[in-house]
Amino acid sequence: MSYPTADYDLVLLDLNLPDGDGFAVCRAVRASPGGPRILMLTARDRLADRVRGLDEGADDYLVEPFARPELLARIRALLRREDGGTAVVAVGELRLDTARFEEFRGERRLLLTPKEFGVLHCLMTRPGRAVPAEELLEHVWDEHADPFTNTVRVTVDSPRRKVTGEDEPLIETVIRQGYRLKETP
Repeated sequence: MSYPTADYDLVLLDLNLPDGDGFAVCRAVRASPGGPRILMLTARDRLADRVRGLDEGADDYLVEPFARPELLARIRALLRREDGGTAVVAVGELRLDTARFEEFRGERRLLLTPKEFGVLHCLMTRPGRAVPAEELLEHVWDEHADPFTNTVRVTVDSPRRKVTGEDEPLIETVIRQGYRLKETP
């Protein structure tokens, strides 16, 4: 069984997988330092399964059937843990509130689309580092996105304009490497 090699913030993991055991996947993901949060989402509702899931490394365990608002609340709670319990990612004057999906430069609200928000979040969690278009595609789009289109370039241009305003660009294109958010905007 092979496991994804991309960096993810959160994994929704079922225990009943067609080609393996969810507990084994959980252990493998947990063995990687700095790995994603794991939310086990399964029909297995026995106490022993819930305890084992948490002991194997899951951050949370949700039994099906579940209410969609509860799932979304648990996802927001797990993602808040990423930065010591806060949902706010900040780089210089830029702030993203991942729980409220709000974004600011100083006091000015940026009004980003969900894809633009995802791109900016990905760049802000890697300040000063060139992020390849492929990595942005993996983090922000679903598996049906065409990697041979200009989708990433077009989407990056919009938050680049919204974040910049009258100042110099904060999001740079690094030729043959990707896009980079300046470390101290």
